[in-house]
Amino acid sequence: MSIVAPRSIHDLGLAEIGRELAGAGISVFHVKALWRALYREPVVPRLAEGGFLPPLQRWVDQVVGEGKPLFRDEPEVVEELRSSDGLTRKFLLRLRDGQTIETVLMRYDGRNTACISTQVGCAMGCVFCATGQMGFRRHLRPGEIISQVLLARRALLEVQPGQKLRNLVLMGMGEPLHNFEAVMAALETITDPAGIGIGPSKISISTVGVVPGILRLAEEPRPYRLAVSLHGSTQQERHALVPVAGKWPLAELMDACRHYCTTGRRIFFEWTLVAGKNDSVEVAGRLVGLLHGIDAHVNLIPLNPTAGFDGTASRAGHAFQQVLRAAGFPCTLRQRRGIDVAAGCGQLQTVVEKGPGQQRGH
Repeated sequence: MSIVAPRSIHDLGLAEIGRELAGAGISVFHVKALWRALYREPVVPRLAEGGFLPPLQRWVDQVVGEGKPLFRDEPEVVEELRSSDGLTRKFLLRLRDGQTIETVLMRYDGRNTACISTQVGCAMGCVFCATGQMGFRRHLRPGEIISQVLLARRALLEVQPGQKLRNLVLMGMGEPLHNFEAVMAALETITDPAGIGIGPSKISISTVGVVPGILRLAEEPRPYRLAVSLHGSTQQERHALVPVAGKWPLAELMDACRHYCTTGRRIFFEWTLVAGKNDSVEVAGRLVGLLHGIDAHVNLIPLNPTAGFDGTASRAGHAFQQVLRAAGFPCTLRQRRGIDVAAGCGQLQTVVEKGPGQQRGH
């Protein structure tokens, strides 16, 4: 069941904050100062620490705080795990209602990427995905999505002062296009040059194939990158791994992808390689036919282990890749990161029933 949480100041866009201040009789002059304090400072100060002109400071003291009509989204870091190479950090975060989510910060040569969650759990039920094995708890509010980006930025600055968080992937817990309105509201602030300031072309939105969401995303003016988790070259093959294919069949999904390509944007197709299921050169050949006429880049992801799925990672990635490249499709065999702390694709999962902050094996 979806739970509607109280709103936070991070749920509000710049125009909405302006209306809030105007309703309190505060000049629009103060809006940018508040917005800058929320998003543009290298390490965002606590609003209650002061520093604003008196009219705005009085409003902050009265309205923005614990138990007040508006509050700041600052999830509690229950646990932090670091990979053995020191390049991946995974955060278990507790939200105000006690639900928990996971956020991952990954450092690469020349870029830093945050992988953020958009829901608590997921309703899509992909059999190899730990989040899908959890089931669906609730959608995240825009502020809860934004707060993960702010946390990742602070964490990066702790180890690399002056470095910027340049890339964002909505590939954490949940299906972003199932929570479309909140995701788009959050991205408006995240991409605002006066807000967090991550460019739309540096943001990837992953979907398991929610056709109505893909069609809506095609109408968005900002050039977000679409990543479609495909995993099967036939309806039967895909449905065995992705149950939601029963609601949005493969043919319907590919029609939506072709429509999306009329925007002139490339689609990134994610393909989890499961030994004996979808990793043969014959499957790769069918995938080539499926992608005919689509501006596609295929990312191959060796299966990451989860407790709820007994499949094994394929060793046939290079042969699969060669078939796609020979057909003219760019194809990348994904670099695995954070597997030792269960921070890889499909591994994010939390279990609230065992008590706040505790995790089940991934």
